[in-house]
Amino acid sequence: MSATENSTELFDLVQDWITIPDIAETLDLKVTRVHTLISERQLLAVRDADGVRRVPALFMREDRVLESLKGTLVVLADSGFSDEEAIAWLFTQDESLPGRPIDALHDGRKTEVRRRAQALAW
Repeated sequence: MSATENSTELFDLVQDWITIPDIAETLDLKVTRVHTLISERQLLAVRDADGVRRVPALFMREDRVLESLKGTLVVLADSGFSDEEAIAWLFTQDESLPGRPIDALHDGRKTEVRRRAQALAW
């Protein structure tokens, strides 16, 4: 499977995406600060077919970044996940939760999500 096919599948899986300028406006930050959030792995972004960097909309909660996201992204990176793999994992149904890890994070169940993410490294 090509990188383009993987990207298409990822965009289909997540469905709702926001651009970096939109995040900057929502958070009342400069675009460069949003780029810093991405480089610090507080957010993840991937390029769409047109080369525009986008962030899954569910990484935000109203006017802020989802609090439990950063630590979860660190655990996934430590488990060897690429940015794309981490996003796909967060948005894929997990019967043991049940539901998607991203929804569990929104529900305040970060410990459960991180425990599963840590187990993936073994």
